[in-house]
Amino acid sequence: MYVLRILGVLLIIAVGFCFLAYVLTGDRRYLGYAFGLLKYSLIFALIVFGLLFLERVLLIP
Repeated sequence: MYVLRILGVLLIIAVGFCFLAYVLTGDRRYLGYAFGLLKYSLIFALIVFGLLFLERVLLIP
């Protein structure tokens, strides 16, 4: 779980850096990177939460 928390914090920092780079440079590719990171991180988070839910449901009789 600690690894997932560290990855989450690093992801938030990376997205923030991408938005900051977009604001400072005006280059839209940084905005694309930020939205791509957000999209894949949400998909990953849904998979992890789904697995945690399934684990909870299957282990409790």
